[in-house]
Amino acid sequence: MKEIFLALIAGILVGILFKFLRLPLPAPPVFSAVVGVFGVYFGGVIAEYIRTFLS
Repeated sequence: MKEIFLALIAGILVGILFKFLRLPLPAPPVFSAVVGVFGVYFGGVIAEYIRTFLS
């Protein structure tokens, strides 16, 4: 839980910094892209589960 909170704080700080510097945000602008990132992560988690289950 601590890692999630720290990642959220870091992301907020980076977003604020980029806006003040008038740079484009280093994140996908579309919600579907964010969902895709979660899909990649959960795919890796599922693959690891399957690998440990089969061995």
